[in-house]
Amino acid sequence: MMTIPNTPQRSAPHADPAEVSAGFRAAFRAHPGGVAVITADGGDGPVGLTATSVCSVSVDPPAVAFSLSAVSSAAPAIRRARTVVVHLLDADQLELAKTFSTSGIDRFADTSTWDRLPTGEPYLPSAAAWMRGEITGTLDVGGSAVTAVRVLEVRLREDEHAAPLVYCNRTWHRLGGGSVVA
Repeated sequence: MMTIPNTPQRSAPHADPAEVSAGFRAAFRAHPGGVAVITADGGDGPVGLTATSVCSVSVDPPAVAFSLSAVSSAAPAIRRARTVVVHLLDADQLELAKTFSTSGIDRFADTSTWDRLPTGEPYLPSAAAWMRGEITGTLDVGGSAVTAVRVLEVRLREDEHAAPLVYCNRTWHRLGGGSVVA
């Protein structure tokens, strides 16, 4: 086995924080993210938000994570909730994505778009897939909280022509057979 000798760490030059922030935003603006809606009930009624930060963390046990912005009106209730439902959306659910990303409205006003699971969580039955899970931890980072969720239940909608909804460069997109590059 080869060992690499310790090398002294050099102090990296510090870039202008405003430039780093602008570059960071530009980089992720051009990086597509799948669109999800996260719902919960922290005790004061249903809340929800649209997120592009959902990622798979573990298969065994099944776990996901998402970033929860402190400025989201739903954030306090989600942080109080013990469980959440993470909905993965298809392009035909664009209106749900828009509704749950709009500030200052009652996102649950249209009672035809949601229901409650037997366990009490609000959920969107039309979602391409949904996962009910228990919040296992949060990590505060800047103005957000990375939220870890152990998945307890999964439901998939049977649709062989599904086209995932993706958000990139401030625009909604549909992924489909025509988007394959290899």
